[in-house]
Amino acid sequence: MPPSPRETTPAGPGGVRRWFAETVGGLPATYWYLWTGSLINRAGGFVIVYLTIYLTTVQGFSPSRSGLVLGLWAAGGAIGTLIGGVTADRVGRRITLLVAHLGAVVLLVALAFAQGFWAIAPLAFLFGLVGEASRPAFQALMVDVVPAKDRLRAFTLNYWAVNVGFAVAATLAGLAAAADPKLIFLINAGTALAPFLFILLKVREPHRERPAAAPHAPVERAGIGVVLRDRVFLGFVAVNLLISFVFMQHLSTLPIAMTGDGIPAQQYGLVIALNGVLIVAGQLFIPKLIRAYDRSRVLAVAAVIIGLGFGLTAFADSAAFYALTVLIWTVGEMLNSPSNSTLTAALSPAAMRGRYQGVMSLSWSVAGFAAPVLGGYVQQHLGDEALWLGCGVIAIVAAAGQLWSGPARERRAEALQAA
Repeated sequence: MPPSPRETTPAGPGGVRRWFAETVGGLPATYWYLWTGSLINRAGGFVIVYLTIYLTTVQGFSPSRSGLVLGLWAAGGAIGTLIGGVTADRVGRRITLLVAHLGAVVLLVALAFAQGFWAIAPLAFLFGLVGEASRPAFQALMVDVVPAKDRLRAFTLNYWAVNVGFAVAATLAGLAAAADPKLIFLINAGTALAPFLFILLKVREPHRERPAAAPHAPVERAGIGVVLRDRVFLGFVAVNLLISFVFMQHLSTLPIAMTGDGIPAQQYGLVIALNGVLIVAGQLFIPKLIRAYDRSRVLAVAAVIIGLGFGLTAFADSAAFYALTVLIWTVGEMLNSPSNSTLTAALSPAAMRGRYQGVMSLSWSVAGFAAPVLGGYVQQHLGDEALWLGCGVIAIVAAAGQLWSGPARERRAEALQAA
């Protein structure tokens, strides 16, 4: 029997209140401290949004050299996610997050005053390392404190906050850079203090189960190699790597393509801010939309939509057309993120959540390195059309991979839940 409209659509003040309660109610206080710190940090996250433009216009780097710096940032992130995942499990979520956020503050201040490739490149690498070390600890801590039944909406709310911050950062970073390019680093450093202070003052290390053994993931003392031998999980990571490579082009090759078409850097900021605006407007409705559907099918549909958006970029030649492509692939991103996060949590044994989150985060870091390096090479030597149409093909391959590997993942998730 289909649900009544009363159950599916907020109607009047009572319906809105009920939807609001279903969306944000019942989540623990620790989650909200993490959420608030993340929101403030992302709202000042100017550096990654404007780094390519800063390097090419202010520092005078060539596109290939600026791509290498961005790649070094991602390479540092790849190492950082693995270190952060292991330390989150062995040392603790809280201490890992505190060290990572404080390190990011110091390195952002150093980057504000660095000049030349040989000063900026190692700092970018270290910034990626300490900054991304926080990701698996943050994700694992959210899984620790939020009950399984609430994780889809918890991850959705966090992704909503991330994109509120991203929309603010993309809009304001251009103004900060116009006033003084150093401000994009210094403001980012200031807002990076917010999660540090929230965690220092309000968050305690949660009690975590440390079972002697778990299906497919053995004892607590096991190393990262156990995750790397988990073929079902690694298949999921590999598919995510493909779609991450496509998605990360918006930070590296997309601004170069837009400036090549004569679109000013500030308009790039406004166009890319549409990504955050759309997510802010619609992301909170996603859990109800997708919760009745198979996660792997949702991920496959998301990959197709992302591929369509980036593929159409091959034909864009105006800010309005670029904005249309951003809106399309953002819809795919909105479907992909909560399903990806909840499935990663479902595939992570309790004693090794940090390590599993670290390996999944590694796919984003590897994509962050490969996107500017390989994407920049294709863009320079084969042209924008080859790059964007190739991204569309890669996304279709990722969609097929999601459908093919989905049943094995769900069987694994069910086994872990039963245990």
